[in-house]
Amino acid sequence: MVVERAEPIQLECVVRGYITGSAWKEYQKAGTVCGIKLPEGLKNGSELPEPIFTPSTKAVTGHDENITEEKAREIVGEEIYNTVKEKSLELYKFAKKHAWEHGLVLADTKFEFGKHANQVILIDEALTPDSSRYWLKEKYDQNVLESLDKQYVRNYLEETGWNKSPPPPPLPEEVVQKTTDRYLQAYRMVTGKEL
Repeated sequence: MVVERAEPIQLECVVRGYITGSAWKEYQKAGTVCGIKLPEGLKNGSELPEPIFTPSTKAVTGHDENITEEKAREIVGEEIYNTVKEKSLELYKFAKKHAWEHGLVLADTKFEFGKHANQVILIDEALTPDSSRYWLKEKYDQNVLESLDKQYVRNYLEETGWNKSPPPPPLPEEVVQKTTDRYLQAYRMVTGKEL
C-alpha cells in the first residue's frame, strides 16, 4: 500500500440516512440532530426523508462531540466545510444504494478527510463496520435492527456498566468471535467475496 502524508481536517464527517444511536438520543430530547430539526414521530431506525450531514469534533482525548453546521464552519472554514459535506453526502448515497442491493441497510457512516497537495482527499478507511452502521435488510423489513458492525461490542460494554473511561474491560472470546462473524458477513455481502 502506498500512502501519502496529509493534514487532517478537524471534523468527523458523519452522514445519517436513518435515525439511531446518539442521533436518536438527541432527537428524543430535542427533536433535532446537530441542530437540524427533524420530522415528528420518528422511531429508532426510521429512515430520514433525506440523508443529513452531522459533523462532530475530532477529539484528541475523550469522545467526539456532535456539533452544528455553524460550529463546523468556524472550525474548518466555509470552503472546506462545503467540500467535505458535499463529498460525504455523495459517498453515502452511492454506498447506501450498493448496500441495499446487497441486502444491507447503511444506517449511517463517518468519513475523515485531509489536505494533500492543496486538495481535499479521503484519508481514512471508509464504509467498514468500524466506521459505519449496517443492518440486515431482511430483519429491518421486519422492524428488527440487527447490526453487522461494532454495535455488538457497544451493547456488551453498556451491559457491563463500564463508565467509558479508559481502559475498557476485556472482551470475552465469545464477544470477539461474534463481532468477527458480523464483520465478515458484512464484508461478504458488500463485496460478494470471502476474505
